[in-house]
Amino acid sequence: MDWLAAATGATGSVFLTLIAFVVVLSVVVFIHEFGHFWVGRLCGVGVTAFSIGFGKELVGWTDRHGTRWKLSAIPLGGYVKFVGDLNAASVPDQSQLPRMTAAERAVSFPHQSVAKRAAIVAAGPIANFILAIAIFAGFNYFSGRQVIEARIEAVQPGSAAEKAGFLPRDLIIEIDGRRIETFADMQLLVSSSAGESLAFTVDRAGQTVTLNATPNFTERTTPFGKQRIGLLGVEASRDPAAVKRLSYTPWGALKAGAVETWNLVDRTMNFLRRLVVGKESADQLSGPIGIARASGTAFDVGGVYSLVGLIGFMSVSIGLINLFPIPLLDGGHLLFYAVEALRGRPLSEKAQEIGFRIGFALVAMLMLFATWNDIVHLGASFMAKGT
Repeated sequence: MDWLAAATGATGSVFLTLIAFVVVLSVVVFIHEFGHFWVGRLCGVGVTAFSIGFGKELVGWTDRHGTRWKLSAIPLGGYVKFVGDLNAASVPDQSQLPRMTAAERAVSFPHQSVAKRAAIVAAGPIANFILAIAIFAGFNYFSGRQVIEARIEAVQPGSAAEKAGFLPRDLIIEIDGRRIETFADMQLLVSSSAGESLAFTVDRAGQTVTLNATPNFTERTTPFGKQRIGLLGVEASRDPAAVKRLSYTPWGALKAGAVETWNLVDRTMNFLRRLVVGKESADQLSGPIGIARASGTAFDVGGVYSLVGLIGFMSVSIGLINLFPIPLLDGGHLLFYAVEALRGRPLSEKAQEIGFRIGFALVAMLMLFATWNDIVHLGASFMAKGT
């Protein structure tokens, strides 16, 4: 087990890494599933099971509404099973639906209106986004933010910035029409735009100058493995006057939390766009092992504070992934409901079954591929530590 502890990059034990991983994933999954559960209850739908994890039940209890709450053996997800569901993926139990009594139909998920079913399904990802906004807003309100204005201290020789004509003391105002308030804002856009030409609006001694630069590709090591990012080649100002401490009102903190959440969504969608057109490599995708490594590293470096921040990041990721229009995921269900609303009737049982099988195959292949990437990154990390 020593090699695994070394490969995670954490000074703590493998046990603490696993505990951190289970905590992060369980909190994110619980909030997601509770979103489904809460809106389902509001819509009058019966819930037979609420599980964190899959497989054999480890511990559980049944509430007064007949819902079985349980912790299961495989902590890689969770589910809410409504009355009328065949399985954890909310596939309708076609063999039982025709035999239901009127009372059972009233609380059966498949017998609800399209609007109610769509609201229940969408509530899971929405709950994840709300959690992320709450976490980031809490950080902003209680801790504030220390920011550096987007003023350049130095330009690295041979960099994209030097080729574009950047000079020390330049203040970056806009990038491709987007307002830049801080050096971190600039880094966020540049890092996700490697190989793409960007138009920079710069304040140079009171004069407005437009410069075009194409960030260079560079690799950096993260808890998820190696990531390719764009690099402009400038250093942030070291002038104390360029550093500001921001404090927030409750409403301001909430707005800033929403902006941070949207930035994560935007950056993820930009990565996927670049992946489709061949400007990003699929080996940057991570799975459960990558999440475990990130959880252990976050806890080791920043304790509970960093772990909570990772929960916010993962909550955005899980919420967004579940909105992809792939059968088996929430987005796939919403796609089916949209088709049903347009047609005035649901897709045939056969069509839905084929869709769920395709969705299962896609999700399974993605998980296997991401896990393989994790194993490769883990091996590379171990080899690097051994040299």
